[in-house]
Amino acid sequence: MGRRPLLYYITDRSAFPGNELERRRRLLHKITEAAKAGVAYIQLRERDLSTRELESLAREALNNLNQLRTQNPELKTALLINSRTDVVLTAGADGVHLRSDDISPRDVKQILQRGAFGPACDPLIGVSCHSPEEVKKAAANLASFAAFGPIFEKKDAPKVTSAGLAQLQEACHHNIPVFALGGITSSNAQACLETGATGIAAIRLFQENEVAAVVQNLSSESKHPT
Repeated sequence: MGRRPLLYYITDRSAFPGNELERRRRLLHKITEAAKAGVAYIQLRERDLSTRELESLAREALNNLNQLRTQNPELKTALLINSRTDVVLTAGADGVHLRSDDISPRDVKQILQRGAFGPACDPLIGVSCHSPEEVKKAAANLASFAAFGPIFEKKDAPKVTSAGLAQLQEACHHNIPVFALGGITSSNAQACLETGATGIAAIRLFQENEVAAVVQNLSSESKHPT
């Protein structure tokens, strides 16, 4: 493989130590770190927050990203909000990430184009998928990309059935970019990319490590597969 994989950081401020103010500060720092390292997409997945709190956090994250874009116009990191199309519109985020049982990406696209995005804009719409059939459906409904998983068994959810690499490979046959998700580590990420996945989506891989090192490692492995 010679292409550089796209990377997708999914946030979870509850995993950071400290009180709510400290966790929020750490999360915003990690978002900035991920953007500087070249992560393509960041999903704000703080589902326990109220609408007002989520919008406030999104605005602050976007403000930081916009400052980085001013300093470096080549920075392309996009911020997506988990499931909340209304917050995408009010905060000015780059797109939305939908659950597998959420509203159709086609309907969301129409909502966003009628709102601040405008009819000529093609908003980013990611969809969580758990089977190749769901990936096919996401593609047919105009999703921008699919996050497929869990690929590997997760320590915090041992009872959740993992899809495995064979299912991931089948999912990648549909006409839509697919991100491998679930139990991804620096050790098994390359195997996911070799199935045809566009990139890697993860929480812990980015939150528990130096993002620049993760990006460098995955980019290096993709150019020099074992």
